Amino acid sequence: MAEQREIWVFSEKPALLAELIAGAKTLGGRRVAAWVVGARSSAAQALTQGADRAAWLGDTGGERLVEDYVPTLAQQVQAGAPAVLLIGSTRRGRAVAGRLAARLDNTVLTDVLEFQSEGGDLLIRHMIFGGGAVRVEKALAQPVIATVGSGVFAPLPPAAAAQGEMVEVPFVEPEWRARLIERKPRPPAAVNLAAARKVICAGRGLARQEDLAMINELARALGAEVACTRPLAEGLNWLPRERYIGISGATIKPDLYFGVGVSGQAQHIIGMNRSKVVVALNKDSSAPIFQQADYGVVGDLYAILPALVQAIKARP
Repeated sequence: MAEQREIWVFSEKPALLAELIAGAKTLGGRRVAAWVVGARSSAAQALTQGADRAAWLGDTGGERLVEDYVPTLAQQVQAGAPAVLLIGSTRRGRAVAGRLAARLDNTVLTDVLEFQSEGGDLLIRHMIFGGGAVRVEKALAQPVIATVGSGVFAPLPPAAAAQGEMVEVPFVEPEWRARLIERKPRPPAAVNLAAARKVICAGRGLARQEDLAMINELARALGAEVACTRPLAEGLNWLPRERYIGISGATIKPDLYFGVGVSGQAQHIIGMNRSKVVVALNKDSSAPIFQQADYGVVGDLYAILPALVQAIKARP
């Protein structure tokens, strides 16, 4: 890869975009260009978060969807020839990455965990088989297109003032597009699991939604965020999807992860295996979570949790 070629980053979520900018900064000191959809202020914000250039693609308000910007991005990639294009691994981000790669006759390296350099080559460590394994690959196609999830990189501290340049990019009308029929507001979830230093994760070992009160009480006692496994968020709808840890959810690296009633399937472990200290509570002594745990307790969570909370509150 030529030294002068830029690293480009794209995500429709400003928080994830900031993480991608920080990750791009680790790739050989090249200039970083952030490609931004949404409010114009988000493009200006990208400059304060470390981007050398912010390209504003326009607002997604009205009838435009994030996927509608694929022809615009494809045209810009062909003209600008970036070395690497990092795309946030959200539902829409993955759709953008796949469609963009198809237009460019390229491939996508998905679920990147780390970039490495070896003899001038860029090596990419990423998850495969739905998080069941990790593989290191050297990308041969140009540009390198990769998806990166939330929590892989930590955002840089924002600068007091933007130092880079901002440009507006003309919209290229897609040949066809999905039509927006209706928008329904979703209740906001004020949680950033990627930044949490302590996380209490509830699993399917909880029998009823009302039992989450015990999890919340433990979290308050420890000053921790509450998270969950996929079934609680997408199957039972007990908690918002933003609190789900796993291959298609949040990736975390807290000082403390406490799994309560979590079995520890591979898809979940991928999202939390960089935690510094892992504590597990499960009545099944053969649960896979214990293979990851620094401290494990085999027992009934309904008997142990209340006693644990009481002991924590009793500390001087």
